[in-house]
Amino acid sequence: MRPLADLRTLRSFVTVAREGNVSRAAERLHLTQPAVSLQLKRLAEEAGLELFRRTAKGLDLTPDGEMLLKKAEQVLKAVDELGQTARRMTGSVRGTLRIGTIIDPDFIRLGSFLAGLLEAAPELRTELVQGMSGDVPVRLDRGEIDAGFMLEDPGAVQGTAFGGSALATDLLFRPLTSFAYRILAPAGWQRRTAGLDWTGLARLPWIGTPPRSIHSRLLDRRFEEAGVVQNRVALVDQEPSMLAMVRSGVGLSLCREAIALHENQVRGMTIVGEHRLPATLGFSVATSRMEEPSLALALQTLERVWASEF
Repeated sequence: MRPLADLRTLRSFVTVAREGNVSRAAERLHLTQPAVSLQLKRLAEEAGLELFRRTAKGLDLTPDGEMLLKKAEQVLKAVDELGQTARRMTGSVRGTLRIGTIIDPDFIRLGSFLAGLLEAAPELRTELVQGMSGDVPVRLDRGEIDAGFMLEDPGAVQGTAFGGSALATDLLFRPLTSFAYRILAPAGWQRRTAGLDWTGLARLPWIGTPPRSIHSRLLDRRFEEAGVVQNRVALVDQEPSMLAMVRSGVGLSLCREAIALHENQVRGMTIVGEHRLPATLGFSVATSRMEEPSLALALQTLERVWASEF
């Protein structure tokens, strides 16, 4: 059976449908108006369908035309994706991709992500910039990185996401997974922390973090809602240091739930009550750059690495 239409005909059909005018579509396609009209005529005849109806403003799709348009767009998208994959396989994605990384590599599946990038684009070089989640929007805006992993408070007030940055309107935040933080206290603090609400917890000694840290953003919102101020007795910016200080009996800290459960089982450290603070791990790029080959590849690679979460 002969194919219903070739790719050129499908592109002409989709372009006319979007423009609502054969002349404008012909200009965009760099074709003559009669050539585009002939393609549409042949497509309608071969399909046995009426695709357009003329109106005073131009051409409108018929119901049959709307259904065919969806299929044509799917075909063209698949062809474009095939072309992108072929270009990557021939090493067309080159240069350097600077990636902001946070917390531990295993949690963000960094190894699998980098391996996927290398497999798809052997000539693409990656540079990793370790830091706090809240620094990612600032570094993106300054051009210090091209993309970055981020942690966000899903309950944050709209407009203050991305670490409280005003840059959120120019960022794409691609959620990867959700998880929870627990409050971790030194071993033997069960009685000291039992039954405390946020007001009572604020009075205990806390290991604080910088304002842009996800720990600080999560806790600040809870303490502000309770109308109290957190009693910070130390300030650190690395999770291993925070955990070491809790183990040493200095005070309380937030800790990812999986780690908190491990510390409780292995070292007898105290998980405070049933307080769970939800958080989201995601990946951010500037919306104005997301179509760049290296960044588009990064987003597609992440979707494969985190496919079970989508």
